[in-house]
Amino acid sequence: MTRTVDDVNVGSLLRGWRKLRGVTQLELALKADSSARHISFIETGRSTPSRSMVLHLADQLDVPVRDRNSLLMAAGYAPSYPETSLTAPAMATLRAGLDQLLTAYEPLPALVMDGMYDVVAANKGVQILLDGVSGHLLQSPMNAMRLTLHPQGLAPRIRNLGEWRAHLLERMERQAALRSSDALRSLYEEVAAYPAPPGSTHAGPDERTDGHGPDVHPYALPLRIEAGGRVLSFISTATTFNTPMDVTVSELAVETFLPADKETAAALRAAG
Repeated sequence: MTRTVDDVNVGSLLRGWRKLRGVTQLELALKADSSARHISFIETGRSTPSRSMVLHLADQLDVPVRDRNSLLMAAGYAPSYPETSLTAPAMATLRAGLDQLLTAYEPLPALVMDGMYDVVAANKGVQILLDGVSGHLLQSPMNAMRLTLHPQGLAPRIRNLGEWRAHLLERMERQAALRSSDALRSLYEEVAAYPAPPGSTHAGPDERTDGHGPDVHPYALPLRIEAGGRVLSFISTATTFNTPMDVTVSELAVETFLPADKETAAALRAAG
């Protein structure tokens, strides 16, 4: 379920997104090459925006594709963006492309997540991270946030759990706000309530207690995790699609884990 404001009137919905983005009517008008008076009339229902105007304002407010459909329907128009299941025949080429991309990353861990952080595809490299994870967390749909932060998941083996946990929760909170999503907010509240495992390291980047000294990766926060009897260090990246025209595609993200030191790179080569 996606939430903006209680009223489904397109003007109220647009006002909700404008306030969420922290812009005034005048600022939106300038961005949209319109007038504050016109924006006010739309928001109060005195003027009905055209289909193109709805999409134009949604673009200026960076409204997610899923919610653009909601705006259009609230204005009396048909939705512009289909929501096609990733398993549908029409998605066969996309699935093949994603599989090829994931395979190309091996032995580096890489996976594809949907808008709820459910894993929809993963390569063999991910297996190096999953040793010891409880079976119920690996059942489909496997959720990346639950998998990482649950005390029966990766959390007990993450050496910098305090930092990594804060990073993931901030990421989820930001996404929940940008998409105004109740479902994401609920997931955030669930994983934020997971207890930290006993003995976990919550030291900051310059307060290492494992003998490795100060953080040597100032350019990005590494995930430092025990795997195969050693500590591996990864830098994660997330890739999304440019100008998606389908709701499903708009919410996909390819997450890859690059080795942050030569020891991790060597371990991945040996494992592969």
